[in-house]
Amino acid sequence: MVDLIYKEESFEIIGICMEVHRILGKGLLEIVYKDALEYEFMKRGILYDREKEYPVKYKDVILPHSFNADFVVRDKIILEVKSKSDFAKSDLAQTINYLRLSKLKLGLLVNFGKISLEYKRIVL
Repeated sequence: MVDLIYKEESFEIIGICMEVHRILGKGLLEIVYKDALEYEFMKRGILYDREKEYPVKYKDVILPHSFNADFVVRDKIILEVKSKSDFAKSDLAQTINYLRLSKLKLGLLVNFGKISLEYKRIVL
């Protein structure tokens, strides 16, 4: 049996996402779901950063443009929020790139745009 990295933490985050989806439903703007998630994280005392900025290093310089992860939860899990009909390959690639740049090991890609919450665990 394979042990999941950050199993309890990721189950907690996905459970929160499911609750937000159950209450708000599908198809709202991403920003609405992010606001609800932030409310839940604060209410539960979960450490998080919203729109955490990560610089992009190229060779020996830091590039002028950085990236912002939707959420970094407990300083170890990137939570990327979408609200669309289906995940695109670019959504997965984006989360993988965020993990590489942040040097974190687990990303959760969640989609609030479907009847049931859709999510993927990405491990580097």
